[in-house]
Amino acid sequence: MPIEILMPALSPTMTEGKLAKWLKNEGDTIESGDVLAEIETDKATMEVEAVDEGILGKIMVPDGTDAVQVNSLIALILEEDEDASALEGARANSATPAPAPAQSVAPAEASKVSTTPAPAAPSADGSRLFASPLARRIAADENLDLTQVAGTGPRGRIVKRDIEAALAAGTGKTAPAPTSAPAQTATAPAAVAPGVDDPIFAYSPEYESVPNTSMRKIIARRLTESARDIPHFNLQVDVEIDKLMETRKELNSRDGADYKISVNDFIVKAASLALKRVPDCNVAFTPDAILKFKQVDMAIAVAIEGGLITPIIKDAASKGLATLSAEAKELAGKARDGKLMPEEFQGGTFTISNLGMFGVKGFTSIINPPQGGILSVGAGEQRAVVKDGALAVATVMTLNLAVDHRCIDGAVGAAFIKELKALIEDPIALML
Repeated sequence: MPIEILMPALSPTMTEGKLAKWLKNEGDTIESGDVLAEIETDKATMEVEAVDEGILGKIMVPDGTDAVQVNSLIALILEEDEDASALEGARANSATPAPAPAQSVAPAEASKVSTTPAPAAPSADGSRLFASPLARRIAADENLDLTQVAGTGPRGRIVKRDIEAALAAGTGKTAPAPTSAPAQTATAPAAVAPGVDDPIFAYSPEYESVPNTSMRKIIARRLTESARDIPHFNLQVDVEIDKLMETRKELNSRDGADYKISVNDFIVKAASLALKRVPDCNVAFTPDAILKFKQVDMAIAVAIEGGLITPIIKDAASKGLATLSAEAKELAGKARDGKLMPEEFQGGTFTISNLGMFGVKGFTSIINPPQGGILSVGAGEQRAVVKDGALAVATVMTLNLAVDHRCIDGAVGAAFIKELKALIEDPIALML
């Protein structure tokens, strides 16, 4: 029976993606590790690799198809000794998506091919279990428990010969699972925005209808959930940055300097140190516990075509300004080119969003879950201030902290803002 290639989940939050381009044609010989297709997710363009060998018998989803659901059938690979006649039966048997991801493909970043198989179901001890589609089918037919089978394939993957050896030895047999009708649950319809054909637009001005990309759909869903379900509160502070600007100018003008530190680099460093000093603000909420992170992985919001992405500087508090600046520039460039690896944009502990370069004085961001906080950075501008009872002029920047009140209380957020203000207004402290 042909091997099914299903739409892979390339990130923990992915539910659908765009099948941007097939890199193999029907009839092509497929070797393990061959790149089959490019998939556009909400964050980047990823490559899908073959794990099994055979002939690409049928492409079920053509190039450019958007909103392809995870686990839906996208292609069929003919195994050895199979011909095109095997496709008809396989297509009939594959009318609905399988309940779990197939192991026929593995994701890789678009500029760097990976040979790691796609995630599989957990084994008995909680670790990942990898098995070829053929091995899984035989095991299912023989009621064989795969967690009791030792894999001898690449990286411990269970292959056909391992199943045959287990059957010969009489190990891993399980009783057939009883069948039962699925439980019927009633769910309330979710509120949705009007569609493009809704009569509400009948008397609108002429417009162009631009289909939502996968990225835009994910952004809409996640931000709606965050704004609706997370109890935000906001703290705002004005900070003077004249000393910071002088320090920046001095550092960038040093002889032999191979860096160009930005104001945002100072903000990233200051926020990271402030989170180290107030660790109760470097947290995430879960229903069972508040997670207190042992290092600051700082996410930086970067605008890209069609959306937004937050590449992450790992352990930012321990890095110098020059290192932070270089990493931030590299990550931003990869983000705009769609070349970020999943580990470079997932798992941050806090986010900074800076719109100061657009002249925005101040704004309030929506928290990027599951993080506990996000800092909004406005433009530095000259303002009238009072110093020692006299009117003066200073370069002032407005910062707005939004936090999840389920895990960060008002006093904790205020303590963070106080530390942040002190570090920005005395930038020499960032060097200590």
